Amino acid sequence: MDPLSPVEARVLGSLIEKDITTPDYYPLTLNALTNACNQSLNRDPVLALTEHDVVRGLDSLREKKLAFMFQGADSRVPKFGHRIAESFELPRPETAVLCVLLLRGPQTLGELRGRTARMHEFASLAEVEGALSELISRSPEALAAKLPRQPGMKELRYAHLLSGEAGAATPGSLPQAEPAASAAGAGEERLAKLEGEAAALRAEVADLRRELDALRKPMG
Repeated sequence: MDPLSPVEARVLGSLIEKDITTPDYYPLTLNALTNACNQSLNRDPVLALTEHDVVRGLDSLREKKLAFMFQGADSRVPKFGHRIAESFELPRPETAVLCVLLLRGPQTLGELRGRTARMHEFASLAEVEGALSELISRSPEALAAKLPRQPGMKELRYAHLLSGEAGAATPGSLPQAEPAASAAGAGEERLAKLEGEAAALRAEVADLRRELDALRKPMG
């Protein structure tokens, strides 16, 4: 299978997460899936994908047999889901771990245990390590890898391999959500610009009224 792009990884992870945590609303509409991809919780980095971005990711995932489109008789809009179970035959513990790695990038054992809690309750770090070992030892291709220890870090981190080499799916070039301070500053700038334009329009209207009043005055 060709490596997943950053958008494909985010779309696939979001579909898996919502399938497990909110099954009543799964499969997802395009709008719901886009919101899931861009949500600020449980995502790293936080993105600002458009529906067009998500559709392109879905199309590619469907070609790779990792996603599907569904439109039943009682559904007015198409809905989308994942095929992770059919493609890899993963049990719930490994699915939960892979999902978090897709959504949040490389993680330590402790981070994985905490962040998979809504999808699967691991009783210990050893159980998390066991699930990772299954992903790492998959044949013919591993689905996860243990990363080299980074300078200054005590704990090892793990990454998924669906995007090729570990860490290759970091969405550095994707549209990311603006930080709150930046967004607020941009909003204030736009507001000031609009207020200036409104003041100019009011001045023009006042000038036109004066000219009209002058025309209406009887000739002296």
